[in-house]
Amino acid sequence: MLKVSVKWQKELFPAVEIDTSQPPFVFKCQLYDLTGVPPERQKIMVKGGLLKDDADWSTLGVKNGQKLMMMGTADEIVKAPEKGPVFVEDLPEEEQVVAVGHTAGLFNLGNTCYMNSTLQCLHSVPELKSALLKYPHSGRSNDLDQSSHLLTMATRDLFGELDRNVKPVAPMQFWMVLRKKYPQFGQLHNGAFMQQDAEECWTQLMYTLSQSLRQTDSSGTPETVKELFGIDLVSRVHCAESGEESSEIESVYSLKCHISQEVNHLHEGLKHGLKSELEKVSPSLGRSAIYLKESRINNLPRYLTVQFVRFFWKRESNQKAKILRKVDYPLELDVYDLCSDELRKKLETPRQILRDEEGKKLGLKTSDKNTDSKDNDVKMLDAEGSSNGSRDQSGEGSSSEKQVHLTGIFDLVAVLTHKGRSADSGHYVGWVKQESGKWIQYDDDNPIPQREEDITKLSGGGDWHMAYICMYKARVVSI
Repeated sequence: MLKVSVKWQKELFPAVEIDTSQPPFVFKCQLYDLTGVPPERQKIMVKGGLLKDDADWSTLGVKNGQKLMMMGTADEIVKAPEKGPVFVEDLPEEEQVVAVGHTAGLFNLGNTCYMNSTLQCLHSVPELKSALLKYPHSGRSNDLDQSSHLLTMATRDLFGELDRNVKPVAPMQFWMVLRKKYPQFGQLHNGAFMQQDAEECWTQLMYTLSQSLRQTDSSGTPETVKELFGIDLVSRVHCAESGEESSEIESVYSLKCHISQEVNHLHEGLKHGLKSELEKVSPSLGRSAIYLKESRINNLPRYLTVQFVRFFWKRESNQKAKILRKVDYPLELDVYDLCSDELRKKLETPRQILRDEEGKKLGLKTSDKNTDSKDNDVKMLDAEGSSNGSRDQSGEGSSSEKQVHLTGIFDLVAVLTHKGRSADSGHYVGWVKQESGKWIQYDDDNPIPQREEDITKLSGGGDWHMAYICMYKARVVSI
């Protein structure tokens, strides 16, 4: 790690760190944060001419303490006339974010689109941002390792930066901490960082946050991330040969959509994903036997994550290959028939209330048993609500103490797509639904508005972007 000073116009920036294991483009992103000069406009003088984005630091002869000269003009916000209309560009940056209707993109730091798309999808969850804001700036619980603590802080800080900016943000601190915590994301090939699997990045970050964001509330529930994303499964494990049967309970953070010749729709793939065969020793037979494991959802989260199992290991080429088959997915996902009998019973009343409320909007007659004076409002779960029926805190001390209940119906709020033939190559992009209802495609540092009808066209069947991870938000009723 080198430290240099950088002279730009009349300003001097002392002790700017250069991580020589990263390409010069990363250094330029640092200078963008300091000066407002976009990397493509920066002209930095080094031995042999101008500093190129992909140059090798070891051949440039840059020394510790050296002074570098930079030329280039910063992005300027147009000044408003004393009287007249106020343009978006004239607003403070935080107000620009509100006016534009979406937050900033993320610079690609060298094959980091897998990380950028993951972060943009998770950044769209307001309850996760609220939990991160409560995370302490210093100190950590005794059972949390330092690297997990640093990654959680880096996530919190980066989400804050995204919320405050309309200009692209360089996620350098997050990336450095991620590689320290999970070294596989720092793999190099010919001196450049390799493309990685977005699902692996999503899973590892989710695991870290589940360990660090354990906060005990008044009801004694300690696991914030589990409540937001955790899915409880109850499984029946049966051996047809011996007649043995047992049950298992497990918690996961995503459902798998298995893809085969019979699977044309997400729902079919989820059914396949809840069934599996495993080989283990049968006590009664005294040898290995095949067991069938059939799972059902026993507890639902506020945000349901679905992974399309598109990649598999191809032995002949010794790499991950991709299943390009088209698998349609809906804007509205109902998982009622994937739930256990116990959970279905809990969902019946909220589902009826939801049907009645939606019927009212269409001018239909509702069932008498649910049309009482309570005025059961149907609404999306807010940042303070609970998926399992906690006190509704959106009112002002309401004596009725309404509770929110899940319905088993979810609405699509984010899609992470992959374009290319291999998980370790190609390009990842995040598509995120804003609070306004409009969709934004986050292609690294370039946010692009999209039409909702185009989001479900990312279903595969060719070389265009296709859904790899979908995130759905619970539709709830307040009773």
